[in-house]
Amino acid sequence: MANMKSLNIADPLAWLDALVRAESIQVLAAFAVCVALAWLAVWLVRQAFATQELSVLLGKRLIDGVLFPAVLLGLTFAARTLLTGDHPVALFGILLPVCISLALIRFGVKVLQVAFGAAPFVRVLERTISWIAWLAVVLWVTGILPLVLDELDQIRWKIGGSMLSVRTLIEGGLTAVGVLIITLWVSSALESRLLRSATGSDLSLRKVISNTVRALLMFVGLLLALSSAGIDLTALSVLGGAVGVGIGFGLQKLASNYVSGFVILAERSMRIGDMVLVDGFEGRITDIKARYTVIRAFNGRESIVPNEILIINRVENLSLMDPKLAQTTVVSVAYDSDVDLVQRLLIEACESEDRVLKDPAPNAFLSQFGADGLEFTVSYWIADPENGQLALRSAINILILAALRQHKIEIPYPQRVMHMVNPS
Repeated sequence: MANMKSLNIADPLAWLDALVRAESIQVLAAFAVCVALAWLAVWLVRQAFATQELSVLLGKRLIDGVLFPAVLLGLTFAARTLLTGDHPVALFGILLPVCISLALIRFGVKVLQVAFGAAPFVRVLERTISWIAWLAVVLWVTGILPLVLDELDQIRWKIGGSMLSVRTLIEGGLTAVGVLIITLWVSSALESRLLRSATGSDLSLRKVISNTVRALLMFVGLLLALSSAGIDLTALSVLGGAVGVGIGFGLQKLASNYVSGFVILAERSMRIGDMVLVDGFEGRITDIKARYTVIRAFNGRESIVPNEILIINRVENLSLMDPKLAQTTVVSVAYDSDVDLVQRLLIEACESEDRVLKDPAPNAFLSQFGADGLEFTVSYWIADPENGQLALRSAINILILAALRQHKIEIPYPQRVMHMVNPS
């Protein structure tokens, strides 16, 4: 690295003159061999892991991921060590920064794609990373970058007991970005591996582990970024106390939701995939975030429920212990109907549906002497409420209606008797 630096800060005409020497052709040939070997290594890795998802390392194409520029960078370093010896070659002062920049760009872009998917801001971040990296390469190769950094280091000011400069702020910002990208990569890879084959309660436990690891990595990354910027971390104790007071008063609801989210995931009282009824909204839990839980109803509507509500309010978990669920429907017939026949028809209508359990068996009871007729309550059990309940109740009601009509059993209309005091 010392040889590279001496070439960069030297007169540009010196290394331009070195580029036209015969040894530069040898360096270009060696670099072409490095490109071929890197391509071959990536191809072999892709063949070996053809059935696994390695989007960050390999990307969608053969040289689209991080592995190709990383291998190329390592081979280029090895070639420089073998060919230069004690005398530096100017061409390596260009090739190595280009390889480093390419590796950094690919790594940052691929991690952002994995972490945020097709979010609109990802494209802007990709272009920003590319421009910054290639600008740094140009400044480094031309020898301007060290001069610019020295000038930026002269612009200083004092904050408390720390002396800051524009250079330290830039370095701290770049460190923060680098730590953020590494954190996103590690947490995304960990979450993908943990949640790949998990189901039920195991899925919830792995989800809380993933969220905890991501939060810890982000916190450590923030501390590293502040340290690299020259900020004394002991000065953050006062800020921490102020933040604690703010959380205690202004952000108590938000903090309560975050704590409730970790409690739900830790004790596994509600898990991803459970059928729940919360405040009259029934559906399946599709995701449990740190602050809220997403519940999807059978009709496709989604409800975002703050985690605090799931802790302090009554929640019916239809999947917690036993998936069996009882359903009822009420049928009214005329008073002169055959009660035994009606009960048999109602039970047969329920038994004709495959989703209705045989044990416990369906039942039909004369539950009430209504104002318009005899009211029967039909009760039956199902074991798959996640497949929908209204459609099954509708199908059974249709079968009951057809059976009653077939046997000429009247379903009475509402009746009212009027007594006239003065007929005249």
